[in-house]
Amino acid sequence: MNRSLERQISAAGSKRTFPNLRWWVLILFLTGVTVNYITRNSLAILAPELKTSLGITTEHYSWIVGAFQLAYTLFQPVCGWLIDVIGLKIGFLICATVWALTCLLHAGAGGWLQLAILRFVMGGAEAAATPANAKVLGEWFPKKERPIAAGWAGVGFSIGAMLAPPIIYFAHAAFGWQGAFLFTGFLAMAWVGLWALFYHNPADHPNLSAKELALIQQDNEPPAVKQSLFRALRSVGKNKRFYGIAIPAFMAEPAWGVLSFWVPLYLANDLGMDLKQIALFAWLPFLAADLGSIASGYLTRLYTRLFGFTQVNGVVASSITGAFLMVSLALVAVTKDPYIAIALISVGGFGHQIISCMLSALVVEKFDKGEMATVNGMRGSCAWIASFLFSLLIGLTADKIGFNPLFIAMGFFDLIGALFLIAFIAERRAARA
Repeated sequence: MNRSLERQISAAGSKRTFPNLRWWVLILFLTGVTVNYITRNSLAILAPELKTSLGITTEHYSWIVGAFQLAYTLFQPVCGWLIDVIGLKIGFLICATVWALTCLLHAGAGGWLQLAILRFVMGGAEAAATPANAKVLGEWFPKKERPIAAGWAGVGFSIGAMLAPPIIYFAHAAFGWQGAFLFTGFLAMAWVGLWALFYHNPADHPNLSAKELALIQQDNEPPAVKQSLFRALRSVGKNKRFYGIAIPAFMAEPAWGVLSFWVPLYLANDLGMDLKQIALFAWLPFLAADLGSIASGYLTRLYTRLFGFTQVNGVVASSITGAFLMVSLALVAVTKDPYIAIALISVGGFGHQIISCMLSALVVEKFDKGEMATVNGMRGSCAWIASFLFSLLIGLTADKIGFNPLFIAMGFFDLIGALFLIAFIAERRAARA
């Protein structure tokens, strides 16, 4: 019996414990990710007014979005390494504080360049969410529960985007666009306080029972090995399995970037919706994404039970299912009905989150605890490189050719990524014996 487990047993008699605490910790984390997405998506909801109030062109807006995406791309491995080295609690606390304060400063922006600088800083800090996700799954859940936990964790990444339109709309109606940024910034600061008060590592948590700690540690995984940043990056880069996860992430992320940053403008410019209509309907794709997140882990369990797949192959099969659902985005190009378009985009949101959650589950399945956050950060960087480049492409072409060719491309990207999942990650029959 290890020393941390002995400490937990000796303390159990004098401290109150809570059953299924690991799931409450997951709720605390996904609440933070929800706030993360509310703060980042506030810009997209306010974009039509900001373009008018601050004289921002579509190309300027693409640079503002691109600044966030560039920082998110560059800093995910750095944030992941930081979390691996100094721990999830302090690492995520630092990053969350920075993104909350930066959101508050958005209220003072006077032009597109200032917004671009602020979005770059926010993107660097919010990049911690993806690697932190893998760290929570790896530290708090046994292997058999991780795909389902990954699905529920993914809810935070989409429910924030779902809640952003109505929250920002009412905050804007009450306080103006500056007040909307202040409101979401203070919301983020409130969550920072909750994280500081209530999060602890499993071995040190005062309210975790010895029985649940034993359940979490039942796989007897080796303790985390801390490495320097460049050694950690080099080690992951040499691993073929990483590319089986990173390339599908690269192919998947442009669609999520469009949902997060461009759909409101698409609904306004191409389909003629006003801000109120956008607030009423733009959250639906993210509700579908929430449902996709939840369904993903249970879909994996269904594949393993019905077809006898290994857990890894069940995760791969779930991700491929999501890739086929993404074809719905290509059909957006053939409709001018805004409600049908939103329905098709919603199917895409459902499919995307199945893919995204299962890629996170694969990181936790295929890599050691000491590098999970770093690997997921590197995976996120690959994803956001694609999102960044696609946003710049939209900024240069959307006013000239419209969004339809871009939706067609997004509809088929994930099927290409699925081929790499099969080639590099799927377990062959010999591996099961």
